[in-house]
Amino acid sequence: MPGLVVKLLVTPIGIILASWIFPNVNFASWYQPIIIGVLLAFIGYAMELAILNKNTNWLNTFIDWGVSAIVIYFGALFFVNTSVTFWGAVLTGALLAVTEIFQHNWLLNSGRARKKPVRG
Repeated sequence: MPGLVVKLLVTPIGIILASWIFPNVNFASWYQPIIIGVLLAFIGYAMELAILNKNTNWLNTFIDWGVSAIVIYFGALFFVNTSVTFWGAVLTGALLAVTEIFQHNWLLNSGRARKKPVRG
């Protein structure tokens, strides 16, 4: 659960930061990157629960990058007067993937990403 809380803070902030840094990421209102960030936080958390372990750390980060780019690009289409180009979404996804590297390492090193064995 601490991983979700961190994601709920870091992901919207990362998207807001990307909209300030990248000229091809423009949100019309302050709440739009927050909505996309919260959506991505829940998606990323679900992906961490499903596949994150020491052997799949980089795979999970790469998948986070791709999913983030797709959600940002298509999510921006639902907002009026918002424009995010394909490359803007890719760069924003890359920025979020960098934050994911630190989050994944923190989760794995602290033992918060351990899976309980399934008994059948």
